Amino acid sequence: QELEEARSWEGARDVRPLDGNLRRWGGLLLPNKPPYNAGAFRFELAFSSNHPLEPPTATLRTRIYHPGVDSEGRVCQPLTTRERWAPTTRAIQVLQDLLLHLDSPDPQRVLRPDLARELQEHPEEFQHQAEEQVRLYAEPRLEPP
Repeated sequence: QELEEARSWEGARDVRPLDGNLRRWGGLLLPNKPPYNAGAFRFELAFSSNHPLEPPTATLRTRIYHPGVDSEGRVCQPLTTRERWAPTTRAIQVLQDLLLHLDSPDPQRVLRPDLARELQEHPEEFQHQAEEQVRLYAEPRLEPP
């Protein structure tokens, strides 16, 4: 049911179990705001065997120039910390939170302080670098068939 909900959400495309495993989903996130809306970003959502008592882990598999995503694709997402997780939280909410974070970098959700500082002190340079990395690494935003 949660997978179908994620599949029908307009913020993502091609959401499906990876390797037939219902505990690992993959798909493409479709940011709404520049500079990231020029591409699509592959993500993975991994659920533990104790889900929904434990939060899933969201990882971006597409390289991105963003202060809240580290070089390994880990995302600063307080919603999925053990302290903040609620078993009633749905997978779609995790994906929506991730997309919102991509669209609007939050200075309180930082994994790359150098990029956060650049965004605040030199926004034009940050924008240029982010656009260049979207061009180089993001997948095309093809419309679904």
